[in-house]
Amino acid sequence: MTTPEWVAREQAALMTNYRRQPVMFTHGDGASLFDAEGRRYVDCMAGISMINVGHCHPEVVAAIQDQAARLINVSNLYYTEPMLELAEWIRDHSMGGRVFFCNSGAEANEAALKLARKYGGPSRPEVVALNQGFHGRTYGALTLTGQPDKQTAFTPLVPDIHHVDRDDLEALEAAVGPRTCAVWIEIIQGEVGVHPISREMLRLARELCDRHGALLVVDEVQTGLSRTGPLFAYQEVDITPDVMCLAKSLGGGVPIGAITARPEIDAVFVPGDHGSTFAGGPLACAAALASCRVLGDSGLQDSVRRKGERLRTGLNALVETGLVREVRGRGLMCGIDLPVARAAEVTARMLEAGYLINNTSAETLRFLPPLVIDESDLDGLVAALGTVLAAQ
Repeated sequence: MTTPEWVAREQAALMTNYRRQPVMFTHGDGASLFDAEGRRYVDCMAGISMINVGHCHPEVVAAIQDQAARLINVSNLYYTEPMLELAEWIRDHSMGGRVFFCNSGAEANEAALKLARKYGGPSRPEVVALNQGFHGRTYGALTLTGQPDKQTAFTPLVPDIHHVDRDDLEALEAAVGPRTCAVWIEIIQGEVGVHPISREMLRLARELCDRHGALLVVDEVQTGLSRTGPLFAYQEVDITPDVMCLAKSLGGGVPIGAITARPEIDAVFVPGDHGSTFAGGPLACAAALASCRVLGDSGLQDSVRRKGERLRTGLNALVETGLVREVRGRGLMCGIDLPVARAAEVTARMLEAGYLINNTSAETLRFLPPLVIDESDLDGLVAALGTVLAAQ
């Protein structure tokens, strides 16, 4: 089947809200994807940090196969062992509080927003978030997202959510007060090109929440599960959140999201406050538990730090040649800015060269490879990028 045939089928059957690249994948293994002709591509996006364990990790596949043969789903009116095991794993590896399951990062942020609003009560409805952040596309999550270009067509949005710039400490201090129920923050803003939030900003957010009795909500949907090196990105920046949102790589490729809250906060929800039909199902939880056991390995986390440094070293060499303007990131979460607005063209050329990358703006490229990627593939990525950028 040729590309025009795919496009014709898409236009006849799918709403046109994605700009798909001209390739159809049939199978994958680790950091490799293959098309129908058997050509190999190096995946440097991992489904936008969704498949940290790599494609078709044998432990995740085995867990899915075993669980699917026994029980795929029941409602949350009943117990299942995978749900309990996964909740215990998240609790024991994060803030020590209980867990609510959902199906995606947007749903995790929506659940956390409801929890924060209930915690604050009618006299504390306000939420402070950061400009250029990204928390999802449902109404609450979209309002938290500080990107007007994504919001304008869908106004009016959820009230009493305010934004400040990610590096404006004075604005943050002025925005948080006695009517604030929560401050919303990502450790690294990934969707706009991998911009780490300064430790000063993160510490001030924690201090202000403590001062005013608000909740610090950390969105780890993209940074979580060893993407930046530690299991969760907050663990290396000297803050502890009150609520954390998870999704993407949690399920090893299977849709699942979660929020967890510290023990003093985790009793805010009571039966009837929030729910989800599919959330916490045994198939998704079995896949997620297998994924978490892989990603929780300290040896893998050490390799993420090492590989990330190798990738940034290679990309910084391109800065010295003038082909790249700036390199940012931690672990295997990396963004670069180009000297000129040609990121979409570079993304297309890199696909032709056999590398999947992502342009987040006209000048910015993002790299989020599976954490199991070989160093030789990272070297190949840098070499191919240098060749493409050098071509006029």
